[in-house]
Amino acid sequence: MDAKNKLLNKIRQYYFSLVDANLYLDSHPTCKEGLAYFKKYKDLYEEAKEEYEKKYAPLDFLSGIKDDKWAWASEPWPWEGSEN
Repeated sequence: MDAKNKLLNKIRQYYFSLVDANLYLDSHPTCKEGLAYFKKYKDLYEEAKEEYEKKYAPLDFLSGIKDDKWAWASEPWPWEGSEN
């Protein structure tokens, strides 16, 4: 697996952890450990997403501006893969 796909897999894992923590926190909103877990994976997710978007392409339309142009639809979608 190349570096691009490894980073994309990390992002997916961090996002899954965030969804899981979100579900837990819906029923345990004051759990300090749950909140710390969510914060940890939120930070990891944001760092990995930022790294991916700097190196490759936006992962969502919210990050669609790159180098003063609308890049969201100009690159292959993350799930499409690429020639590289």
